[in-house]
Amino acid sequence: MIHMASLDHLVVAAATLEDGVHWCEATLGVTPLPGGLHPLFGTHNRLLPLTSPVHPLSYFEIIAIDPSAPPESQRRAPRWFDLDAPNMQLQLARQGPQLIHWVARVSDIHAALAAWDCLGISRGQIIEASRPTPNGLLRWKISVREDGQRLFDGALPTLIEWGTDHPRSGMTGPAFSLEALSLSHPQYDLLSKAFDAVGIENVRLHKGPAEIHAALVAPDRSRIELYHRPGLTE
Repeated sequence: MIHMASLDHLVVAAATLEDGVHWCEATLGVTPLPGGLHPLFGTHNRLLPLTSPVHPLSYFEIIAIDPSAPPESQRRAPRWFDLDAPNMQLQLARQGPQLIHWVARVSDIHAALAAWDCLGISRGQIIEASRPTPNGLLRWKISVREDGQRLFDGALPTLIEWGTDHPRSGMTGPAFSLEALSLSHPQYDLLSKAFDAVGIENVRLHKGPAEIHAALVAPDRSRIELYHRPGLTE
């Protein structure tokens, strides 16, 4: 077992980034921080810091398709996190922005992906990406499948290996406390093996219908529950 993985950030998807900002203001009571552009995938984001004694570098990423992005022929396609999938777009259009996924930070992404390959799980190729920030160029390696799928309804994390800098260190403002991240999935047995293979800890995993649940505590001590239940579009 590779003891190397920990929660890096939670992914909230929105039909538009403006929708995502409005959701954050209405749901969490704060305006998310500026993020950046992802030219390789035609997306853009906003960010919000989290605090957690067991996940000290965690944060929220609010992400959406960038309408000003180059056409598909000039970028990688399809986009990451299932953002091009019709069922995802339908769910975001009907239900609004929501927590859809999470990303786990690793110190050796090659070793982590190899461990999952041994379980028959293909998490995707390693993409080297970057974006400019006021503090310089932020660099990272991330696992993205050619089809853009998250896998296991978003319960299996995307893997990321950061360069010398981490975006959380530059975030300011009120931080929400992440009390717990809980995942449920019918393929619990295989997911549990995948978590053990890369040393994921302090993330609750249960057998049951697919669900992602994050419990937050706001600066005013109010409790906020976020859910993603794939396929519920009514």
